[in-house]
Amino acid sequence: MTDPWVALQPGADPAERVRVLRRAHEMFTTAGTVPRPVRSVVAESWRRSARAGVGPDGTASVELADDDLGAYRADHPLARVMPLFRELMGTFASDGEHLLAVCDAHGRLLWVEGHPATRRRADRMNFVPGARWSECAVGTNAPGTAVAVDRPVQVFAAEHFIRRVQPWTCAAAPVHDPRTGRVLGAVDITGGDGLAHPHSLGFVQAVARAAEAQLALLGTPSPGEAPLLSALGRDEAELVLDARRIRLSRRHSEILVLLSRHPEGLSGDELLCALYEDGSVTPVTLRAELARLRRLLGPGLLASRPYRLTTAVESDVTAVERRLEAGALTVAAEAYTGPLLPGSQAPAIVRLRERLAGGLRTALIAQRDPDLLADWAHAPWGEEDVEVWRALAAVRPTAPVRARLAALEAELTAPAGRAGRWARGATYLQRPPA
Repeated sequence: MTDPWVALQPGADPAERVRVLRRAHEMFTTAGTVPRPVRSVVAESWRRSARAGVGPDGTASVELADDDLGAYRADHPLARVMPLFRELMGTFASDGEHLLAVCDAHGRLLWVEGHPATRRRADRMNFVPGARWSECAVGTNAPGTAVAVDRPVQVFAAEHFIRRVQPWTCAAAPVHDPRTGRVLGAVDITGGDGLAHPHSLGFVQAVARAAEAQLALLGTPSPGEAPLLSALGRDEAELVLDARRIRLSRRHSEILVLLSRHPEGLSGDELLCALYEDGSVTPVTLRAELARLRRLLGPGLLASRPYRLTTAVESDVTAVERRLEAGALTVAAEAYTGPLLPGSQAPAIVRLRERLAGGLRTALIAQRDPDLLADWAHAPWGEEDVEVWRALAAVRPTAPVRARLAALEAELTAPAGRAGRWARGATYLQRPPA
């Protein structure tokens, strides 16, 4: 049985395979049909590329350069494993006249290294750091398709959708965040026909797994590290404290989020107003909650008069805010894993949740990046956000996007939609969890 993920089976004639693929590519671009010899993974990718409006004579566009590229790379999680990529793949790329490339989760190339002459050839088709090589931008290619289908992919010669890329062969594998499972990007090896071998596919997959293992080790907290609070996309926050992972109740989550943002501390009355809509809640109730939280955290972290944390606590909320303020929108969007404590009705948490999501959402609509808009629109918190769907339809007017927008607008104009509590693009952030 042949492996559908391997581009060229052992013993196959590369030149004959190229001729077959070129005829198939021509048939698809002229008639829209895919002949049988084309692998299913490639045929499906060609169809996605065509639906995205990619033309076979297109080229990649460079989106980040100079200081913007340097800042983005420095802040990207895969920067931490670039030494590992170079150690495992650098010599192979240079000696074999190949290229080592690493892209982010949107197919944007972050690093391209390897044989100098091969790099110069690649430069002519914009296979360079800062260029977007997602499927929706340049069609079928190993790094872009690997992040699109979330599995290792090999692309041989005329399997590439854009003609100017067809002299090349590449193999790529996605790299995941070991904690969340989210795709961070992909590692790729690009070169000539010699890469159309099962070993190159296995090689990049092994490198990707090694990178994930390294990220897991780097992410293991050590005693003495600054506490880290994760509260986005979850009703109960998690605190990493002295190598312990502490699952917090909703109320304790709210308290820690607020205190982490107020190093100067909050009085009992200030905490009461921030946490409770019901003015009848007494200070005794709050003191009991704080006493339970102090026992859970251990001695020394939670002080009183005013209530404050004795050690700075880093939170995923402040990480998103900091990146958004710096203009690093892609990194901010990747770090945003969902609304802040979505089930919380504490007044201060509701305000912070709406301000954070609203600021990020506004920036996404203004920037008009189709991949970032699509990520938001297809997330649970964005699936009914009509303004984001309108922005997405303006930059990616595919049939599924237009159909979804039409359905949302029809709901919005119906009597129930007008009177409904969850007006799209307005109060969607307050929707309680299912």
